[in-house]
Parts: sequence; structure tokens; C-alpha cells
Amino acid sequence: MRVHELIAWSGFVGAWLLVAGPLFQAAVELDEQGDKWLGLNRAALAIGSQPRLSPWWWLLPPVAYVLQRRRQRDHRRQVFDSLSVEEVEGFIGLTSVATGWAMVAAGALFIAVKETYEVVELYAWLLWLFVVLLLVMLAVCAGNTVVRIRRAHQMIGDQQRTSPSSPPSSPPSSPSSPASSTA
Repeated sequence: MRVHELIAWSGFVGAWLLVAGPLFQAAVELDEQGDKWLGLNRAALAIGSQPRLSPWWWLLPPVAYVLQRRRQRDHRRQVFDSLSVEEVEGFIGLTSVATGWAMVAAGALFIAVKETYEVVELYAWLLWLFVVLLLVMLAVCAGNTVVRIRRAHQMIGDQQRTSPSSPPSSPPSSPSSPASSTA
């Protein structure tokens, strides 16, 4: 293997690790803070679902769009008005963390697309292989996250079943990074 091939593959692997890492971290943090969704779910159930917009409005799509947006805004306002201050703060903190990690993962995805194209270009592979490689790597990153979160839940469940006297714990988390405190 030549040096420029090694560099291209190193960039490819590194870029996809940069996608997988923030994706996993976001899932871990959302999983750990999942109880903050309880208030939102309770409030949404108490308010009920918003009435559907008449399909006839879609004959005038711009009008239907504006009406639908207003209904959604009003429904969201009703739900948030029924939350306590602590529940709103928890929800905002949770969405801020999720948004921060999503931005990091999205930025890494752009780098991964570029690095994947570099590998495809190096070997003069066809464009369809580039698309397949992107989809496979996205699936690997998402699959890694799903498998690890499920495994953590399974381990905790197994531990709780074998020692019923121990208090429930949250899934293991990765060490905090500076990005998690600012995201």
C-alpha cells in the first residue's frame, strides 16, 4: 500500500469515527436525560391532539401551510403553558444538548462525505459505489449506536433482575467532553 492510499484510508476511517462518536454521545445523553421528556408527554396527553386541518385547504397549499403552522404553534404553546418551570428548563437543556451533538455529527458527516469521495476517486471507482459506501457507513454508525445503547439497557436489566435490592441506575455514559457542556 502506498503512502497516499494509507493517508486516504486514514482520513476515511477518522472521518467516520467523527460521525459515530457524536451520534453515540447524543444517544447516551438523551437516554440518560429521558425522564425530562415525561413532563412533556404528560402535558401533551392532557392537552390532547390538535384537530386535523381539513384536506380541502390543501387545494390552496400556501394557505394550508400557514394554517397548519398556526395550529402547530398554538398547540405547542398550550403544551408548554401546562409545564412547570423545571420541566421547561429540563426540556430546553435536553434539546440544547441534542442540537449541539447533532451539529457536531452533521459537520463530521460533511467531512466523511469528502473523505469517502477521496477514497473512491483514488481508486477511480464508479459514482454508485460512492453512494453505496456512504449509505453503508451511515448504517454502521447508526447500528453501532443502537447496539451499544441496547446492550447497556440489557446489562442494566440483567443486573436489576439478579440483584433486586440494588437501586435502578442509568446506562453507562461516556466521559464528559468539553463539547457536552457547551452544546
